[in-house]
Amino acid sequence: MKYTQRKKAILLLADGTIFEGKSIGRDGTSFGEICYNTGMTGYQEIFTDPSYFGQLMLATNAHIGNYGINDDEIESESIKISGLVCKNFSFNYSRDNAQDSLENYFEKHKLMAISDVDTRAVVRYIRDNGAMNAVISTETDIDALKEKLKEVPNMNGLELASKVSTTAPYYFGEENSPIKISALDIGIKKNILRNLATRGCYIKVFPYNATFNEMNAFNPDGFFLSNGPGDPEPLKEAQELAKEIIKRDLPLFGICLGHQVIALANGISTFKMHNGHRGINHPVKNLITGKGEVTSQNHGFVVKRDEVENHNDFEVTHIHLNDDTLAGMRMKNKNCFSVQYHPEASPGPHDSSYLFDQFIGNIKASKK
Repeated sequence: MKYTQRKKAILLLADGTIFEGKSIGRDGTSFGEICYNTGMTGYQEIFTDPSYFGQLMLATNAHIGNYGINDDEIESESIKISGLVCKNFSFNYSRDNAQDSLENYFEKHKLMAISDVDTRAVVRYIRDNGAMNAVISTETDIDALKEKLKEVPNMNGLELASKVSTTAPYYFGEENSPIKISALDIGIKKNILRNLATRGCYIKVFPYNATFNEMNAFNPDGFFLSNGPGDPEPLKEAQELAKEIIKRDLPLFGICLGHQVIALANGISTFKMHNGHRGINHPVKNLITGKGEVTSQNHGFVVKRDEVENHNDFEVTHIHLNDDTLAGMRMKNKNCFSVQYHPEASPGPHDSSYLFDQFIGNIKASKK
């Protein structure tokens, strides 16, 4: 077994703090913004979620890899995280329908990962000091790593959608479906497309820099702006697209990064959070129905709630109950709404899947 020959590895934070561990699979070095996810399951979906591009994932669950991997549980065609930091890594797996080990999966995708790290200590440190760039490495020259780490760009102001978006349009779903959707891929998850397709949608997915004319040429019944990584502010083309859709009062739904793009398109600001929300048990309150939802979340930026509350054309529809940040909004006189969290989950609870039904309802009402 390869795990008998594992090397010493370190997690080095931008402020010079060091945590020790052991390498998994391969030796090397990987950089990114360190963040943590509190989900107890769904690690393969998390690792392949495009929204995590450019980030070192710290797993708070004590065991990672214990149920192996399965090709049906991916949110994109490749691993998107920059690296993994965990406590206990399982080189063997017990699930009958698993197709391979997580170790082999990491080797296939050339992912750098370390285990045997005091992850509780790292989480407490990041929680108190905020998200920051970091490096995981088997190299021993700490001073050289510190110099390289200084060159890693800050996530604030960083455009990453172009790194994960499709390069050419493609289709998803049944061609003879009654509803057609034009979706902007700025980091789209597969389960979003599945949720739309199972509700009778045929989707054409467009690259991150698609224009309104290009997307409208599909003659869609509605438009969708996806989740994705990085800062929403640099996505000027996507913001112009949202403006055009809203100006024509066409049905529009945005999730996560798409939600932030809609806000920016209407002069509402976003900002980088101290830590962000990443997990599958985040409590959200729907202010329209008064009901609570347990949600899946993954974002480091958020829309300014007070600016939405003071905007004549918008109203707040959802709030995050842990910190009262904005979790959802809708336009009062336009066919447009969006949420900060992930109603498609994968992983996570399905409390919020009704939002896809709401989108379909808006489209049907618009067609009438």
